[in-house]
Amino acid sequence: MFLLHYDFMLRALTVGSLVSFCAGLLGTTIVLRRQSMIGDGLSHAGFGALAVAAVFNAAPLAVALPLVCLAAFFLLKMSEKGKTPSDAALAMLSTTSLALGVILLSISSKKNVDINSYLFGNILAIGKADMLPCVLFSIAVIAVFIVIYNKIFAIAFDETFAEASGLKTGFYNAVLALLISITIVLGMRIMGALLISSALILPTLSALRLFKNFKLVTLCASFLAVFGFIIGLLASFWLSIPTGACIVLVNFLIFLVALGVNKCPKFL
Repeated sequence: MFLLHYDFMLRALTVGSLVSFCAGLLGTTIVLRRQSMIGDGLSHAGFGALAVAAVFNAAPLAVALPLVCLAAFFLLKMSEKGKTPSDAALAMLSTTSLALGVILLSISSKKNVDINSYLFGNILAIGKADMLPCVLFSIAVIAVFIVIYNKIFAIAFDETFAEASGLKTGFYNAVLALLISITIVLGMRIMGALLISSALILPTLSALRLFKNFKLVTLCASFLAVFGFIIGLLASFWLSIPTGACIVLVNFLIFLVALGVNKCPKFL
């Protein structure tokens, strides 16, 4: 409990737990729709956005959030029109954003910008001014997800049937893209651009090994994401190792445990 006496740890635990819960909620839909790489693509776009904020000395959240949302809508439109394969559009966005971010940060090297903190995260990046917006945005993501849960369920399993039934799939896809963008931007501050997508994928893969019901998988993934984040954060503090990488490894170990449990039905 003495760790809570450190302000930066308290901020990291609060924001990280909320963002991890959001990632678990959204990860189930992403995995079931076979769009696991969208988190990776948007996180690269977020890296470029953070680089823009660093060059112009602007608030990272205020710059990254709208730019990543625009990138998500861009990918959505590209996949809807069908002229460019979605995976090709995702690869194009990822590489271009990463290249732009590296160039911009190299230009601003005189401002002592730490590229590693952008790529791999830094728990010290969550300042006092960032905490309240991060908490409010996280709560908003959870609230919206709960409100449109039935629509997300329909889209996740059979989007064509949902559209034929009169559901405005384009609108709810846009809302889902917005929620994913917000979650990625918030999580990048702790886990970095290269690692945040794992918070969306690994807890869901673990939950899918334990449950088959969509609601149970979603809830399990959310709680596993929070558990993995807390254990990873504490382990990184005690062992003095990078936080983002430690969280990813803990989530992977949880997946291995879930895989082992799944292979032993007699324990279920």
